[in-house]
Amino acid sequence: MSNRPSQLSRSWQHFVKYQPLIRELVSRDLKVKYRRSFLGYVWSILNPLLMMALQTVIFSFMFRSNIPNYPLYLICGNTLFTFFNESANMGLTSVIYNAPLIKKVYIPKFIFPISRVASSFVTMSFSLAAVLLVMLFTRSPLHWTILLFWVPLVFELLFCCGIALTLAALTVYFRDMQHLFSVLTLGWMYATPIFYPLEQLPGFAQKLMKFNPMYHYINMFRNLVMYGNIPGPNTWIACVVSGVGMLAIGLLIFRKLQRNFILYV
Repeated sequence: MSNRPSQLSRSWQHFVKYQPLIRELVSRDLKVKYRRSFLGYVWSILNPLLMMALQTVIFSFMFRSNIPNYPLYLICGNTLFTFFNESANMGLTSVIYNAPLIKKVYIPKFIFPISRVASSFVTMSFSLAAVLLVMLFTRSPLHWTILLFWVPLVFELLFCCGIALTLAALTVYFRDMQHLFSVLTLGWMYATPIFYPLEQLPGFAQKLMKFNPMYHYINMFRNLVMYGNIPGPNTWIACVVSGVGMLAIGLLIFRKLQRNFILYV
């Protein structure tokens, strides 16, 4: 028990110390992502808008009658889930892709998955402009609760850091994790009410949805941005527990497995 606070303190000290490196890694990821792209960062806004338009055409016939302002409903869910999907997949390969650097110099290895999540968070921040554009285009009312839009994003950021740390550590030992997780995220997307209403699911599935962290982040974001509601205590508890809990689990797994990374990268 006495070692745990010191380990957490040491991790925080490393995080603060290596912030310039984290910023450099984030900058590198963004430059690589939009390298030789004519529109560059504009794609962070265009991509969610185009995806929303396409999915609205496809799914509106099935769900639109049940969901007011379906385009806004859709882009809110897509924006948050895309952040999760991108950060998890980028974090998954972060350690093995930086193997040459890890072998040459000492760097706290958790920096690599964290920097990948941070670069995905920056991309998602640009995408929020697309959400605002849809709100203006559909003449959605602007509630004061929109000022709290960042709260579910912070909880999701913690959750994604925990997921990225876990996947990055496991992938060093099990390279098949890359293929398994791509299937898992596809199922996770369809199991989350992104383009359909929760009420459309049978009763037992609605109860199971309480154990889906992505549902709670998206639900909180929609309540604050779309409906002008402050979510109830159950949603807050679910967001805090899943975000902080997953981060703690990710740090624990990463610290235990990183000792032998050098033998497998």
